[in-house]
Amino acid sequence: MIQNLISFPNIALDFTVNETAFTVFGVEIKWYALILTLGIILAVLYVVLRARQQGIPTDCVIDYAIFIVIFGIIGARLFYVLTTLDQYDSFIDMINIRNGGMAIYGSVIAGALAIVGVAKSKKMKVLNMFDNVAPAVLLGQIIGRWGNFMNGEAFGSIGDKYFLFGKTFAQTGCEKLPWIMKVTEVRDGVAYETVTAHPTFLYESLWNLVGFILINIFFKKKKFNGQIFYAYIAWYGLGRMFIEGFRSDSLMLGSQRISQLIGITCFVVGTVLLFAGKKLAHGVCGEPRAKEIAAEIAAKNEKTKKTEENKDGTDN
Repeated sequence: MIQNLISFPNIALDFTVNETAFTVFGVEIKWYALILTLGIILAVLYVVLRARQQGIPTDCVIDYAIFIVIFGIIGARLFYVLTTLDQYDSFIDMINIRNGGMAIYGSVIAGALAIVGVAKSKKMKVLNMFDNVAPAVLLGQIIGRWGNFMNGEAFGSIGDKYFLFGKTFAQTGCEKLPWIMKVTEVRDGVAYETVTAHPTFLYESLWNLVGFILINIFFKKKKFNGQIFYAYIAWYGLGRMFIEGFRSDSLMLGSQRISQLIGITCFVVGTVLLFAGKKLAHGVCGEPRAKEIAAEIAAKNEKTKKTEENKDGTDN
């Protein structure tokens, strides 16, 4: 059994957490898997509630969810494997997710492809569904990062270096921060080296929480399809770009951290699309939401007018 002794010495907090929640017929069920599952369930429920406001049936959302979850898991694993091929001796090792190894960017990319496929088959607006799903993804990420806490992983190095696009910068005084943590892995009663680290899983969870709140505040003011999705990729990309600089387990492409490269790309692309979105939405992706709303109001007014005319005819 693997335990993690996690402490926040500057605020006198100590935790002893087991990676295994319970065992069923000899199979260990990990806290990480349970927490991710909880995140997925709550994300689906969020989309159900958001879709109801737009008259989209729950059955339709479930159809999306099935494909998004399946593709998301495959994409997350595939992305990780492709960036760490030297760690595997066989195909079985590559597909064995019980030993860990998932990458959120792979999940987002594959999940987005699933949305496109389902939306096309149902003849629904792709970008509108992206808008409904994007905050749900943030919600899943907020919760999912606490699976890293239970595993005592996804933390950042405390030392003299912070990494940003292949360059290093000095860290000074970080060990005095109140949220700095210490992690000791214990296997079969044997304690290994204690690591002092940045709780980068916490940084990302809180960053996503702020983004989730802001996106939901501005959702009602949405001007065009895709706006919420663009805000999501810009917000998440910006945060991940900086947080990744602390990580001690980053996926690498040469001397560059892959998540930083993707993060800055997402931030730039998302920001450009947000500013140019109204024009793009009109010319490429369909009518802006403002015109959709105007059309809906006109249709309701016409329906009301016909109803009143019918009543007048009946009275006469």
